[in-house]
Amino acid sequence: MPSSLGGMLGLPAHIRACLFDLDGVLTQTAKVHAAAWKEMFDSYLRERATREGTEFVPFDAVRDYDEYVDGRPREDGVRTFLAARGIHLPEGSPDDPPEAETVNGLGTRKNNLVLQRIRQEGVEPYEGSVRFVHAVREAGLRCAVVSSSANCRDVLVAAGIEDLFDERIDGLVARERQLRGKPAPDTYLEAARGLGTEPSDAAVFEDALAGVEAGRAGRFGVVVGVDRVGQAEQLRAHGADVVVQDLAELLESR
Repeated sequence: MPSSLGGMLGLPAHIRACLFDLDGVLTQTAKVHAAAWKEMFDSYLRERATREGTEFVPFDAVRDYDEYVDGRPREDGVRTFLAARGIHLPEGSPDDPPEAETVNGLGTRKNNLVLQRIRQEGVEPYEGSVRFVHAVREAGLRCAVVSSSANCRDVLVAAGIEDLFDERIDGLVARERQLRGKPAPDTYLEAARGLGTEPSDAAVFEDALAGVEAGRAGRFGVVVGVDRVGQAEQLRAHGADVVVQDLAELLESR
């Protein structure tokens, strides 16, 4: 195999595999998740403020989403954001109904909202990302999708891109194999193992701050930050080696 395959894709020449986050990198679902998180948290925070006679401070769908929720497993997102507000709830269990005042209950409430929005609005992939993944495969590199979402496969199918990936490590796989979620590197490392590739020979593509932290922590060959919302500096600060607004830019940089 030629030594310049990665270089043909705007990546370091030694790269042999590409590991892609889903929401915000491959599909236009990050905004769907942000809206669902806001709807869920605002509803809960309003209920709590009314009950306790305190001020209702809404969830910020940009700042709070980026800082506490984006890229993390669902329960970690609930726990991390609420802790920032000084709120600590019982964990509950994955079977908790959406009305349960537990970490898992609120996570279920958020997931139901996401699924409802996806059913109503559908899923659109980013055209530039699809072009890039096709180019990666044509160059002979292997591909994996690495997502904290338990709905990853459904989203890939809805977007019509499931067949482009050799490996899928998602929220269901992470739970089954007891892998820590982002910003820990476990899910990306598992994807690299599944592809038979050393982390140093793999590229990570992420739009979430927690995700680029995971790429840096796993010592991957290159971490590409995808800036969809104007946070290029934060992506670099958290571990991105390169920042683009769209993956098609890497093809244009050859």
